[in-house]
Amino acid sequence: MSLSVSIPLALGLNSTTARADEGMWMPSQLPDIAAQLKAAGFRGKARDLAELAKPPMNAVVKVGGASGAFVSKDGLVLTNHHVAFGVIQYNSRPGRDLIQDGYIAADRAAELPANPDYRVLVTTGFDRITDRILAGASGKQGRAYFDAVDAATKAVVAECEREPGTRCSVANMYYGTDFYLVRQLELRDVRLVYAPPNAIGNYGGEVDNFVWPRHAGDFTLLRAYVGKDGKPADYSPDNVPYVPPAHLQVSTRNVKEGDFAMLAGYPGITFRHRMASEFANQIDCQLPSRVALYRTMIDVIEGTAAKDEAARVAYASQVRGLKNTLKRAQGELDGLRRSDAARVRREDEAAMFAWLDKQPEAAVTRADIAAAQAVLDAGVATRERDQLIGVIQSQTQLLRAAITVQRWANERTKPDAQRETGYQQRDEVLITGQLKQAQRRYAAQVEKALLTELLTQYQALPAAQRVAEFDAVFGTTPAQLKQKLDAMYAGTQFDVEANRLAAMQADRTTLASSNDTLLRTAAQLMPALLRLDEEAKASAGELLRLRPAYMRALIAYRKSQGRAVYPDANSTLRVSYGRISAMDPRDGVHYRPLTTVQGIVEKHTGEDPFDAPRPLLDAIAKGDFGTTAEPSLGTQTVNLLTNLDTTGGNSGSPVLDAQGKLIGLNFDSNWEAVSASWMYDPRFKRAIHVDMRYLRWLLAKVYPAPHLLEEMNLPAE
Repeated sequence: MSLSVSIPLALGLNSTTARADEGMWMPSQLPDIAAQLKAAGFRGKARDLAELAKPPMNAVVKVGGASGAFVSKDGLVLTNHHVAFGVIQYNSRPGRDLIQDGYIAADRAAELPANPDYRVLVTTGFDRITDRILAGASGKQGRAYFDAVDAATKAVVAECEREPGTRCSVANMYYGTDFYLVRQLELRDVRLVYAPPNAIGNYGGEVDNFVWPRHAGDFTLLRAYVGKDGKPADYSPDNVPYVPPAHLQVSTRNVKEGDFAMLAGYPGITFRHRMASEFANQIDCQLPSRVALYRTMIDVIEGTAAKDEAARVAYASQVRGLKNTLKRAQGELDGLRRSDAARVRREDEAAMFAWLDKQPEAAVTRADIAAAQAVLDAGVATRERDQLIGVIQSQTQLLRAAITVQRWANERTKPDAQRETGYQQRDEVLITGQLKQAQRRYAAQVEKALLTELLTQYQALPAAQRVAEFDAVFGTTPAQLKQKLDAMYAGTQFDVEANRLAAMQADRTTLASSNDTLLRTAAQLMPALLRLDEEAKASAGELLRLRPAYMRALIAYRKSQGRAVYPDANSTLRVSYGRISAMDPRDGVHYRPLTTVQGIVEKHTGEDPFDAPRPLLDAIAKGDFGTTAEPSLGTQTVNLLTNLDTTGGNSGSPVLDAQGKLIGLNFDSNWEAVSASWMYDPRFKRAIHVDMRYLRWLLAKVYPAPHLLEEMNLPAE
């Protein structure tokens, strides 16, 4: 059997054998599994799900890096409280704590603007362009291969974005095997409409995070606006609500265990098709290191901000994100060990190689796979350094802003098509938006403390992992580090928004003459950052060239087993389907798939994170649940559990019933299933959702918003 079988054909021939509860399917694949969808309980037409311009897919949107859906004809967007947490935090300040108190806009004039870089993206096109992307890469290797793919990608994106208000990207499927052009309408004026108090939206906090049973009302309502001409526009009081091509209708029926459920959203990234050596590295090194690092960063930020209310509010969103990453990493590590993932993947790969060795072209395929493994092995040598330098750039506010400004000035000297991705003209609005909000999420003492910890760890690295420019800027001893950081933050005015925006417009010569210590620091670090970036691109280019050999072998091997291969998640629109499902996670323990408000009362302690608001407790005690009560339980439901296949980025994904109506809002996975980003284990994989009956009850009886219920065509109780 030849390994040159096309990817789409391989998928089409084998998709009918996939399990209904596994798979993050591209919508275009769903007609191939129509029989499975129907057998699972779907009552619509699978071919309609493949049409991004038709309901329900055109109602599903990307929101702030995660997912959401339109739920009214006037641009009302439903997503998670934690997905919109940055918007809530952005509008909070001492004396107006929307995180604690929540927010209900009495009318549209009271809806609050989101942070300037917050976006709602509506996917309007998804086209296979593999031949065009790879045409110039033939015969090239390493950095040259990377550059050829990068140049073709930028050309395609630039052509696509000639249409105003359109955001385009190229999605890499099957690790360099297939490429798709994604077109999205970019809605830039997003406003806060309804957010429950944090003690509802995040009830249970980190204690309950990734844990079932859950009792969180993790939802927020936003609204997308456009200019009076109907086109995307920056925030203006004169803008009007966006009219989406379709919106989802919230269901008013009761749901039960075994009911069909389907989820559509934008899962971030999975690694299920990675090599066995990468599984082992993740379990043995990468995850333990990440757990330790993120735990330390959280301790530093919280400890430094503890006595400063303004600093605590400023870093609330960042801390929440760090805690989520930490708990996810720990859960992923525990889950991969529980499933013995390294052994399972190693044995599966060995069986694949045994099959491969009997196929034509095996020697050529094996050579490419061995070369890819050599690239991976080389990267292991600097993983600690690379992780530290990565978080130094991503988890600071002012230093990150200064580095961004310096890189922007450097890239602006090049033709737009030759600029680094993320620093092209198309990115100027987003970068400016990030610079505008930096001071709202910054406190000097916190950033200095965080950098002290990260750079102290860097100074402890072996000499072979050290970088000359970092040593020169920050010193090589703790005493030198303290002196240099004190001077750096004492001599900067980059905490003033006007100074950051002015620097964004300055050229390299002007920036080089600046006396601002943070700008000078960023300029000194830039040669090292560019050099490390070049090295990373060379490795990425080789893997982009070589990984398809592994994927073609894996897909052909799965075909020989009668199994389908869906692509690893990559932030493109995907669909999962299954059922509302109970779970038996271990001996003697049974998870019922519905929780109720009685669990809120049982957990309530009066202290964070189980400090339920008094209006909620009073409403529960009153027992007036109206039409939202679950008849079989005689009370109000809160969350529900399904066996849907999800991962990070699926937060805010709508969960639909067999008729396509909205029954749930995805917000989490159970602890036992966090490792599903690497390995799917049907015994443990579950997804956790806000039951839409709980949302309806809160809006009707607890923190009333009758105008929003009316807008969503829902009964008042």
